[in-house]
Amino acid sequence: MSEGPERTRDADRTRAEILAVATAEFADRGYAGARINEIADKLSTTKRMIYYYFGGKEQLYVAVLEQAYSRIRSLEQQVDVEHLDPVEAIRELAGLTFDHHEAHPEFIRLVSIENIHRAEHIAHSEVLSGLANPALVVLGRILERGWDAGLFRDDVDALDVHQVISGFCVFRTANRHTFGAIFGRDMLDPARREHQRRLLGDLVVAHLTAH
Repeated sequence: MSEGPERTRDADRTRAEILAVATAEFADRGYAGARINEIADKLSTTKRMIYYYFGGKEQLYVAVLEQAYSRIRSLEQQVDVEHLDPVEAIRELAGLTFDHHEAHPEFIRLVSIENIHRAEHIAHSEVLSGLANPALVVLGRILERGWDAGLFRDDVDALDVHQVISGFCVFRTANRHTFGAIFGRDMLDPARREHQRRLLGDLVVAHLTAH
């Protein structure tokens, strides 16, 4: 009776291992540059085994994107902001995105790569097409409480706020090296981390509370 669950656990573990190596490979080399044979070699398995679990290179790449986006969406849903006043709730959500993007530079690289491909692979994923909603629902609830309390301006929506937060966090990681080379400042310098995190919260709150 235990054979079925054991096989399922083995399959889940194998899929997770393939996704972990594939994430690094696609993030480092891009979709075009990544090679299934390289992924197989790093896993000490075969190309055929990877295709058994994912079907092909594009399907594997889409699965990598789905997992990467699902992680941040899951974090956004789990953050407990209902007990906070709207201003602090916005700061908390902005800080969560800041922390995630800094801790997962591979996510930023994958997003950049998919933009190079004009989101053609995301467009093929039913999972990814539904992942926008959780982020906007959480933000929308915070904004509604801010509007009801007369704290927030009413000419912005959840997608506006999401864009501002994402723009700051993505730029900080994606442009770290060029920004450092031109301006001589490492945006990921640990000594400036809290300043940067607070700056993001201040910018979003200042805009939302400007009437």
